[in-house]
Amino acid sequence: MQTSPLHPDFGLTIEDIDLRDVTADHLWPELRHAFETHSALLFRNQDFDDATHLKIAKLFGPLENRKAMAAGKELPFAISPVSNETKSGVTDAKALHTQNLQANMLWHTDSTFLPIPALVNILTARVVPKSGGGQTELASTRNGWATMPKHLKDVLQDAIIWHRLSNSRDRISPELGALPEMRQWPDRPWRALWPNPVTGEDSLLIASHSFAIEGIGLKEGQAIIDEAIAHCTKPQDVYSHEWQVGDILMWDERAMLHRGQPWNYDEPRTLSSICCSVTEADGLSSVRIV
Repeated sequence: MQTSPLHPDFGLTIEDIDLRDVTADHLWPELRHAFETHSALLFRNQDFDDATHLKIAKLFGPLENRKAMAAGKELPFAISPVSNETKSGVTDAKALHTQNLQANMLWHTDSTFLPIPALVNILTARVVPKSGGGQTELASTRNGWATMPKHLKDVLQDAIIWHRLSNSRDRISPELGALPEMRQWPDRPWRALWPNPVTGEDSLLIASHSFAIEGIGLKEGQAIIDEAIAHCTKPQDVYSHEWQVGDILMWDERAMLHRGQPWNYDEPRTLSSICCSVTEADGLSSVRIV
């Protein structure tokens, strides 16, 4: 594979692969190894329809179907649009729909509030705003943990962190955080460190959904969480992706934080996202609280 670094500390741009050609036996082993070792992969100029999107996602593992998780039964899977476009048109900045997108502009890891966290997010651009903006930014919690100050490491090394979806939504708007769909998931605890089962390197499992550290007061715990996230996301440690239609960006949710950036909400912006759930082979038991 022809590759170049995405950021000095993580990530690869893979330049000579057509993702339509990838199968379990052809190219996938090399891509999965690159995913484990580099945490984020970028592919440009792809012809990436929904069928290809689903095919690549299924190579990673079970598709994350939140509606089925919430209902406790099998339901059809649908690719998630990350978009300010609705059936009624483009939503303005004050709409709850747009505020939910703005909550994604806080540094987070997907799905830490679910019964099973995410392994990967595979994101592609369908419509980009003409005036720019709407970047997706990434930061490595593997690199962040390796360089974490001692006073934070001492607290987080054996910590259990609690996660709640409404915690991130409340930071944008109490009205958004109070919506039933933001409060349908019970608070979820995970161990703070996630050792990669392939490389053995630790990363920090943390997010804007994180609201408490077991055994520490809520205010003190939130301050530690915020400080740790700030350390992982210093400007020099961040990759900011300027979207073009045909780009595919995928990252390891076990080892990356990400966030969106604002744009002119009068203009449409639509990305398509599929997350896959972690399995035991991905190290689930190392973070699960029995």
